[in-house]
Amino acid sequence: MDMMNAMVLPGIVSLDDCRTPLEFTSLPIPDPGAGQVLVKVLSCGVCHTELDEIEGRTAPSQFPVVPGHEIVGRIVTLGAGVAQWTVGRRVGIGWIYASSGTSQENLSPEFRATGRDVNGGYAEYMCADARYIFPIPETFGDAEAAPLLCAGGIGYRALRLANLSDGDPLGLTGFGGSAHLVLQLVRHLYPRTKVYVFARDQRSRQFALEMGAHWAGASEATSPEPLQAIIDTTPAWKPIVEALRNLRPAGRLVINAIRKEDADKQELSRLSYHDHLWMEKEIKSVANITGNDLAEFLPIAAQIPIRPKVETYTLRQANQALVELKHGHVRGAKVIVMDQT
Repeated sequence: MDMMNAMVLPGIVSLDDCRTPLEFTSLPIPDPGAGQVLVKVLSCGVCHTELDEIEGRTAPSQFPVVPGHEIVGRIVTLGAGVAQWTVGRRVGIGWIYASSGTSQENLSPEFRATGRDVNGGYAEYMCADARYIFPIPETFGDAEAAPLLCAGGIGYRALRLANLSDGDPLGLTGFGGSAHLVLQLVRHLYPRTKVYVFARDQRSRQFALEMGAHWAGASEATSPEPLQAIIDTTPAWKPIVEALRNLRPAGRLVINAIRKEDADKQELSRLSYHDHLWMEKEIKSVANITGNDLAEFLPIAAQIPIRPKVETYTLRQANQALVELKHGHVRGAKVIVMDQT
């Protein structure tokens, strides 16, 4: 039996107490079933949702599990009935592993998540549903393409949900893997829109300005002008409260997070109906992603082209990347590259 290297999550732990939540191990290379393809993984992005899986906020449905859902790889084997793909094609796999195929498949009880409900990309090989893999434009290298599969795709969905018109001022709270891609997307799709970034540390604010933000301030800062929409990409509650305060009347807050952590949940006690919610302000959450989101987004990303800022790690360094994502400064996206030593 042929074997592969993988990092597996044996069970739920706190990253405050454990700096090595994943175990390096050998697993059998899986065989693709009907309607599946076997993919040799080239790179896999490290996403904040992995922290939510590890710490139990969106717990895996099986243990042990191989995490990872920002995957770039090459097809090496076709399962029975797969005629639309060819061996050798470079493809991407995102958070959506499989679902109902409807326009609201991201909300369907049939939704299954890559790296949570099935093994994902922190391994040398993985099986994928042939209906939910996407061609990677040649303009992107393996490492820079990886964050497009979640941080980029879900950022695209969040931006569409913001319901902007060109010239409407937009806020971004947090400036990590997703927000730095959304900023590049906004500059292309809404060239007259000014982007205002709220981030807790000065290095992130400086990074935002370098990437083309009109203004950057602290999480609790007041925007230079009221904002039509704000996209939140943080795991915290304080930015939610501050964002609502910075919205225009009839403005919309889009929360781009699968879960929120509880550390600062008491910030919600500061909510004032008059100051934060009145004047027909809206709150919209982002739930998962559809296959159509990724099919639409990847060609747009290539047309711009979006250039993700990435920091690379080996497979054995996956724990290091996760701990740094949890506790450290984030500049762009973190990506595991399989052929690094």
